[in-house]
Amino acid sequence: MKFSIIIPTLNEEKLLPNLLSQLNDFELRKNLDFDIIISDGGSIDKTIDIALNNSDVVVVHTKREKQNIALGRNSGARLASGDIFIFINADVLIPDIKLFFKYLETNFIESDYLAMTCKVKVFPEEEILSDKLFHTGYNGYFHFLNSLGLGMGRGECQVIRKNIFEIVGGYNEKLAAGEDFDLFRRIRRLGKILFTTDVCVYESPRRFRKVGYGGVTISWAKNGLSVLLKNKSISKEWEQVR
Repeated sequence: MKFSIIIPTLNEEKLLPNLLSQLNDFELRKNLDFDIIISDGGSIDKTIDIALNNSDVVVVHTKREKQNIALGRNSGARLASGDIFIFINADVLIPDIKLFFKYLETNFIESDYLAMTCKVKVFPEEEILSDKLFHTGYNGYFHFLNSLGLGMGRGECQVIRKNIFEIVGGYNEKLAAGEDFDLFRRIRRLGKILFTTDVCVYESPRRFRKVGYGGVTISWAKNGLSVLLKNKSISKEWEQVR
């Protein structure tokens, strides 16, 4: 199998159906070789039922301690059959999903890049000026960091070759935040990462609406520096916003 799409979830009954509907498009599944893997952290809403009816593999965390997103992604990856892992979050949509996969086929699969990421924007129907300004700035910043060879990619969309994912040991399960940056930083030591501006994914603005862009930026900065300098995150838990 060529692709495995791995989606960590926790109480995502509102937004997960939209993403799964995209991925289960009849023509897409007919023409592309991929499986959909849901790695659930112990949802108490209808997420698991939705996943069971609309994905190929579902794994549910049942231990008492909470599962962070790094552990969730790793659990999904262990059940993946594809040679290319596509990690996306449950509150994400891909604006032109056929173009997205065509881009992977044309620009990533046969290249010497080890991993790939792309721009992230807010759902167009919910986007306001602050969303546009923030994401334009951060997409440019992340692109710049990759051009410097530091390795950067948000967990909303991280595409990684399976063998590379296994070589670096996957996501660091001790990190409650910054696990996406940490993974790409380790991959970058082995080879090149592609940050493309030719495709993008949309995300829900729910966290930005609740915490504010200032709060999100401060949290990202503190956790990023701590991961970089101490190999641990400041946050002990990444609060779910639903």
